[in-house]
Parts: sequence; structure tokens; C-alpha cells
Amino acid sequence: MNDERKEIAITIINAGEAHVVKTYLHQYRNLMVLLNNSIYLENFGECGGQGRCATCMVKAVGLKGNANVMERNEAATIGKAALADEPIRLSCQLLINEDLNGAVIEIAGE
Repeated sequence: MNDERKEIAITIINAGEAHVVKTYLHQYRNLMVLLNNSIYLENFGECGGQGRCATCMVKAVGLKGNANVMERNEAATIGKAALADEPIRLSCQLLINEDLNGAVIEIAGE
């Protein structure tokens, strides 16, 4: 199977309901865009994916490989929210690739 068409399945939990969202490598720029396209989330990702506003925070379990590495502004932004000990990530910083396949993503409470 061509890597470009490899299916990636992610379980999304929003308001207590779980849904499996299926996508493909490079179909979306990042998890924030996929979430906004799949589930309408008001005031989600207000900085447009720069890792600064923390409005796209998610609880992420089951990440693999490079998806476990925080880069750019992510650690500092999450630290400001005093959630550094939680499995919290900024969805704008998670690229859609095989490292997310099988992950469980819970939309942070409002």
C-alpha cells in the first residue's frame, strides 16, 4: 500500500462521546485542522496553529515516535496553563502521520 494512502485512525472523545476519525498521511496539516474539519469546535485554535494560545489543547494517549516530542512553543504554552504533568498536547503541534494511528485524543474541557 502506498504510504500516502495509509489510513490513520484516531479516536476522538468530545463531550464524553467517542468517535473514530479516519484520515490519510498529509490529508490535513495537523491534528487541529482535522479536529476543526471533523468536529465544529468553537474558539478552538485561535492563534492558527502557532502554539501560543493554548485553545487547541487536547489530552493525548497512545502517541508513538516523534509525536511524543514537544517542539517550538508547545512546552512553554502548556506550562503556562499549569498542566505540565498531564498528557496534554497542543493539537496544532501534532502532525497527521502514523505516530497518531491508534491514539486516543480527548478535547480539553471548556
